[in-house]
Amino acid sequence: MNRLKKLILILLLFSARTLANPVVPTFRTGSSSTNSTSQSVVTESITSYQYRTGYSVGVSGTNIESADVNGYINAIPTAEATQTVNGINFSYTSPTLEGMPRWKIVNESQPFSLVETVMTPGIDTITQINRTINTTTTTTVETTFGQ
Repeated sequence: MNRLKKLILILLLFSARTLANPVVPTFRTGSSSTNSTSQSVVTESITSYQYRTGYSVGVSGTNIESADVNGYINAIPTAEATQTVNGINFSYTSPTLEGMPRWKIVNESQPFSLVETVMTPGIDTITQINRTINTTTTTTVETTFGQ
């Protein structure tokens, strides 16, 4: 009988089948949505300097002529200067009032006009721009799935 028990036990061990059911999702369709937002702030400060590196003399008029015996009409550059703006050094030469040409009226019984313009070297303009740029970016990802 002992043998019979062993035989039944062996038959039970070898004849037992393992049955497994597959795992099947319980949904048929679905969707997913993901949002991502980023923001950036850029602050800029721009400073621009414009320099005149030489001088300019302009003269216009009527019924005038040079008072120089040789007819000389150019300004004589005699004044030297150095200027520093925000760590930038430069030097230049320009005419003094004594170095400007002299004029005389040609016909004193007639009307006359004289316009002199002197633009000396140096800093001409400083332009400063300050601005802030705000940027927001939103990304949306939509996913749809089914079985």
